[in-house]
Amino acid sequence: MTLAPRAVLVHRTTEYEELLARHGTHGQAAFFLSSRDRDIREVAERHHRTHRALIDVAAAVPHRWRQSRVERADLDRFLFGPEDVVVVVGQDGLVANAAKYLSGQPVVGIDTDPGRNPGVLVRHRAADTGKLLAEAVGGRGAADELTMVEAVADDSQRLLALNEICLGPAGHQTVRYRLSADARPASPAPEAQASSGVLVGTGTGATGWLRSLWQERASTLPLPAPADRRLLWFVREAWPSPTTGTSLVSGALTPTDRLRLTVESDRLIAFGDGMESDALTLTWGQTVHVGVSATRLRLLG
Repeated sequence: MTLAPRAVLVHRTTEYEELLARHGTHGQAAFFLSSRDRDIREVAERHHRTHRALIDVAAAVPHRWRQSRVERADLDRFLFGPEDVVVVVGQDGLVANAAKYLSGQPVVGIDTDPGRNPGVLVRHRAADTGKLLAEAVGGRGAADELTMVEAVADDSQRLLALNEICLGPAGHQTVRYRLSADARPASPAPEAQASSGVLVGTGTGATGWLRSLWQERASTLPLPAPADRRLLWFVREAWPSPTTGTSLVSGALTPTDRLRLTVESDRLIAFGDGMESDALTLTWGQTVHVGVSATRLRLLG
């Protein structure tokens, strides 16, 4: 028997819900915000808009379909199936949070706060949901195939991200490692480095953290577009010393290239798209390769 499609609604706890969880009542939350020159009415209105969008999206799912919901904090424990259509209801960043757990399922981004979100990844309104779901399973809708970045450790741990992967210390320390772009025939020998980490980003990430580093360095490397099969990487705050160098601090990776990093500190973590709670932990002597992933995000346009 063929399973009916399943719509998986991805959302996150609103700021208003977090305030109530922390302060207990609306009045206490209002007092807390007023002491910081903020009005709870604006926070509550955003909360209501989000929940109205969730209700509208859920109502638009065809009756014969199955339906599930998953909160952002539970994504790493949720099992997505090949027949799923993933509907992200929220902000652009929530699409990136969900992308790392997918393997080719179509994604629909629903903007709950038009005008406040850039709308780069959440491109649609709740009223469009029914049409988009039909297009997703009928193969009629145009989809962008967005490039993703992956890190694979020598113990087979794997991390996937839509915007960027950052490798570095868990806190605000310096981490030591050896770095090389080992897939290139003319690559320089591995360089021992001490820095606050290495960031490897995609074209989707070129609107965020990657762009910040690119601008800060006045880099001449062309930024990739979201569908480009190319990544950029930057070493953050590399420190020169008698035993560590700074000659290998930026570059581009094609699908056949891999950035190779061997840990020379007690502990290093690799996390994607700002989610440090779901990270790879690497210890002294371990090696991790970072490059273009074969997995792409199918985002309905």
